[in-house]
Amino acid sequence: MLDLLRRWWRPPPTPIPLPLWRDIRAALPWAAALDPARDARLQSLAARFLHDKAITPVGDLALDPLQRGMLAAACCLPLLEFGEEGLHGWSQLIVYPDAFRVQRSHVDAAGVLHEGHDELIGEAWEAGPVVLSWADVQADCDEPRAGFCVAAHEIAHKLDSLDGVLDGTPPLPRPWQRTWARDFQRAFDGFVAQVEAGTPTAIDSYAAEAPEEFFAVATEYHFSDPATLRAALPDVAAHLERLYGPPPFA
Repeated sequence: MLDLLRRWWRPPPTPIPLPLWRDIRAALPWAAALDPARDARLQSLAARFLHDKAITPVGDLALDPLQRGMLAAACCLPLLEFGEEGLHGWSQLIVYPDAFRVQRSHVDAAGVLHEGHDELIGEAWEAGPVVLSWADVQADCDEPRAGFCVAAHEIAHKLDSLDGVLDGTPPLPRPWQRTWARDFQRAFDGFVAQVEAGTPTAIDSYAAEAPEEFFAVATEYHFSDPATLRAALPDVAAHLERLYGPPPFA
């Protein structure tokens, strides 16, 4: 009950000063492309993010208020329609200067333990923080229409996990959830078949890794190359436009 009360009554965050917000918008191409109403919504969400989340730079990386605001706004882009509920369940954004290495281990069907390292530019822990590479966030801002948006990718994973299952389907009203699952499964199966056949794909082939990666990669294209997504996967693009609102670069 106390947790419910805390979520129901939360002190309003300190608004982002208008001069700083103007600088954030200028540095973040997707924000600069928003209409006034959605711009105001993003400013409010970013203020909530800065109030609720610890932004922790790693190593020698130092982040000034503009850079922190850019990170907050980039992470809130996928929440313009979903709202603050999309921020629940985690409390920290960890920011590496560049791509980072993580140790992986798994046991195969024969019971053999395999260990190795992956180099990542972003990660979203199911019950923990979001992790981003600052260099890659900057690279996305430098080429905002190139099909990449690592912050949106990782926040898509956070939305996906809100219902307790990382499966490529965020929490939705039941009728919409049924059509989403049908359309995404059909599109995912077709995409995997393309990749396995060696056929060139319009979007990044990493989307074939799993349904949750398909959703997250498609999310990147919604924000950074919506025309390609719409041409290649029209049903997926339509669902994402309903979830996220019109793409900034539509």
